[in-house]
Amino acid sequence: MKSGIHPSYRPVVFRDKVGGLAFLTCSTVTSDRTVEWEDGNTYPVIDVEISSASHPFYTGQSRVLDTAGRVEQFRRRYGDRH
Repeated sequence: MKSGIHPSYRPVVFRDKVGGLAFLTCSTVTSDRTVEWEDGNTYPVIDVEISSASHPFYTGQSRVLDTAGRVEQFRRRYGDRH
């Protein structure tokens, strides 16, 4: 790899604003804000809108589609052709 052309790869904290989940990982993303982590060190923090702690698929709060209503709408539009 060429030196000087790649962004620095360092520890960063990603924090879910809604779910309250925060995890420390390595990334090339940058941030002006910092947070003190559990180990006593200070790391840049990136706030995200959604993660596995708040996503409906992972939390089990996903919406159930009205499939019966969709079937009736299809039958009204195209009829009951066999």
